[in-house]
Amino acid sequence: MIKIYVSDLLGKFKKSQKWLSENTGIRPTTIGLYYKEDIQRINTDDLNKIVKAFRKLDENIKLSNIIDYIENDKKVED
Repeated sequence: MIKIYVSDLLGKFKKSQKWLSENTGIRPTTIGLYYKEDIQRINTDDLNKIVKAFRKLDENIKLSNIIDYIENDKKVED
């Protein structure tokens, strides 16, 4: 499962979705989809802009702080 941490980072830095939209040039609706983890297609240009915006607040931010793959522990029985 893909996990997107935009909401966590915005909370950590006490920033709004509007702030992220203004600092990235990404439409507010799209930022909202990343925030709610409802985005269907992840744009690499968007991720680049999001990382750059958060690096203004903390230079140690990496892509893995924004998005990660979490192994699903549940096994489906046939």
